[in-house]
Amino acid sequence: MRANAMREIWAKDGWVLNTWLSTDSPFAAQVMAHQGFDTVTVDLQHGIADYSQAGAMLNAIHTTDATAIVRVPWLEPGIIMKVLDAGAQGVICPMINTPEDARALVAACRYAPLGRRSFGPTRALFVHGPDYPAQANGDIVAFAMIETRQALDNLDAIVATPGLDALYIGPADLALSLGHQPGLDPTATEVMTAIEQILSAAHGAGLKAAIHTGEPAYARSMLAKGFDMVTIGSDVRFLAQAGKATVGTMRGEPIQRPAEPSY
Repeated sequence: MRANAMREIWAKDGWVLNTWLSTDSPFAAQVMAHQGFDTVTVDLQHGIADYSQAGAMLNAIHTTDATAIVRVPWLEPGIIMKVLDAGAQGVICPMINTPEDARALVAACRYAPLGRRSFGPTRALFVHGPDYPAQANGDIVAFAMIETRQALDNLDAIVATPGLDALYIGPADLALSLGHQPGLDPTATEVMTAIEQILSAAHGAGLKAAIHTGEPAYARSMLAKGFDMVTIGSDVRFLAQAGKATVGTMRGEPIQRPAEPSY
């Protein structure tokens, strides 16, 4: 079975460094995967890739030792099963708001008797090896995105879901749900309190906790709080930041942050 960097690092009490792909480019995926990140996530929710393009991007990531994750568009079993069949070793599912949502996510990620994932690991079998069917249930990492007030209200029941591996904080939607401006690296007291509540609930239930960040300093502050995984930047954000900085330098203008998407 191909190594899953997340599980290997967590087994040693380490933290995982993840990055994000918002484009639909296999070449960009390969470039990002070669930069030393532990994991690389293909974003099918707010990114512009479709399933076919995501398959090519997973091919590119798998030319490296980085572990491939996919954020699916929504809690829909069909697409969850398809990205796993394509070789993803982690699924980040948005808007998990209830324990029923969490149970449905886990069920889609696990073969029977632990779940109801349909058998057909079309590409995964070639990428991960002949022991994939026997090892997949223990290898796949299921992330429930916690990003709404409703999810906070149901947090204790969500983390009690058997088979759930980790919580993933989407700070933009979380801030928006709590009445604040959406964006990465929030500092509002109410949002920070919610972030710490999610972290505490995850660890209290024996789950891992991950958060999406924009800047290294903020990411490191989240690691200092005890997060097990931080996502930093994306292909789009890195491209925009570097391009803007270069233009500013060449024109002798103050370097300003470009307008950037949340992911």
